[in-house]
Amino acid sequence: MKALSVKQPWAELIARGEKTIEIRDKGTKYRGPLLIVSCKEPNVWAIGCAIAMVDLVDCRLMVKADEGAALGEHQQGAKAWVLENPRRVEHVPVTGRLGVYDVDLDPGQLGI
Repeated sequence: MKALSVKQPWAELIARGEKTIEIRDKGTKYRGPLLIVSCKEPNVWAIGCAIAMVDLVDCRLMVKADEGAALGEHQQGAKAWVLENPRRVEHVPVTGRLGVYDVDLDPGQLGI
């Protein structure tokens, strides 16, 4: 399955469905289910593990109107990764990486 590492508190906000656009410097051609992995950072909750599954439905240039869904300011040239249908998963340890990457997890391990 495909995964994306996201720093806290953004990963948690994606899991809650409050952040529906992830801002990235680079785009991706991938569309489909995407496991959200909370990056390892000191002094934050749920680190270094899977926390949610979302559907990546679009990736395009960010526009000013995306600020609310992204919970951040417009960034010239940034890509807006459009996320839908957030579902909580079991907190399973996952080693993070940059960009979209493959993880070898059985959906049963995630409770989905």
